[in-house]
Amino acid sequence: MHIRGDQAQLVVGGRLDVRSAADARTVLHSAVDDGAGDLVLDLSELDSWDATGLGVIMGAHRRAGRCGRRLVLRSVPPQMQRLLVATRLHRILAIEGGIGVESLPRV
Repeated sequence: MHIRGDQAQLVVGGRLDVRSAADARTVLHSAVDDGAGDLVLDLSELDSWDATGLGVIMGAHRRAGRCGRRLVLRSVPPQMQRLLVATRLHRILAIEGGIGVESLPRV
């Protein structure tokens, strides 16, 4: 997993899973704490995430809210969009451009 960027936009790549969760949490929390305004997470380079990785995203979302910021997901890959819809988290998280639920293949 790799994360690059600043307090306004981060690009997350690789696998966001139980092995990378602690490092990702540290980077995301620092970005939330040190910045202002929206924090955009570009997920275009993300290969996969598991429940732990999704928990890291939700934790950053909650922390951003407490800091008066908003976490915005950008370029969410289709397989991850399906997971967000299945867990109904697409209704809670800010997703740039939204998710076209009707266009996602059924699983």
